[in-house]
Amino acid sequence: MATQDAVSPMAEFARRHDPDRFLCALFAPAALRERLFALIAYNHELARAREAARTPLIALMRLQWWRDAVEHAAAGRPAPRHEVAGPLHAAIAAGALDAAGLIAMADAREIEAEEEGIPTREAFAAYLRGTAGGFAVAAGRLLSAPPALLPALQRAGALYGLAGVLRSVPALAGQGRCLLPADALAEARLTPQAVLAEPRAEAVGRVVRGLAAAALPDLPGLRAGLRTLPRPALAAALPLVLARRDLGRLAAGRAVGERALGDRAAVTWAGLRGRV
Repeated sequence: MATQDAVSPMAEFARRHDPDRFLCALFAPAALRERLFALIAYNHELARAREAARTPLIALMRLQWWRDAVEHAAAGRPAPRHEVAGPLHAAIAAGALDAAGLIAMADAREIEAEEEGIPTREAFAAYLRGTAGGFAVAAGRLLSAPPALLPALQRAGALYGLAGVLRSVPALAGQGRCLLPADALAEARLTPQAVLAEPRAEAVGRVVRGLAAAALPDLPGLRAGLRTLPRPALAAALPLVLARRDLGRLAAGRAVGERALGDRAAVTWAGLRGRV
């Protein structure tokens, strides 16, 4: 694991905005790290499309801007002036990132702009597969993961995305957003509006614990399936280490705050031994 790339603009952007995936990316082959940092930066820009927008329409326009940037790169047209669009354009033009997969990641974010929220667990699962799961697939392709393991990487990414949503319920509520599925909330006699009003209420905590606990049985089989992942592609799967730790805490009703030394050490140990 080399660290000289950490001083590059894209590495610094990734470290600042997505420290979890940045740490995982340090275990990728040095020659591919800059491309992976560009993917992390692109994912961050998609994730903040709704957060940074005053209205859902503006969020959709931001997503479309990024789709256009990807399509322009795939068509050989010049990159727009943007600190992320330039490196992303270069990665697409070099064949390191698949344009269709990147566009699908943007498409999956559109549900965040729906004012009624995410209606069902099924829609929630699709959202996680397309966003964090889509990132994991794009990273796996970049790192030459075997095609047969891409579905497992997508599931691993989706679990990391699930943990991220669950641990961020109060922060999202502070932005006026709720990404918990409405049907799970309804079973607890809650609405998205109730979550926004009292994100730390016990009833909300029960929903979070239930969604986290429901995901835990998938982890052993998924980890076993990823044991054959070649070491050069391991960085695409390493977020699963954090997902496992976060989901276990959330299912037990424990708070998940800022990353501690134990989380970083767990990722580092998994990266060094070559197994998630």
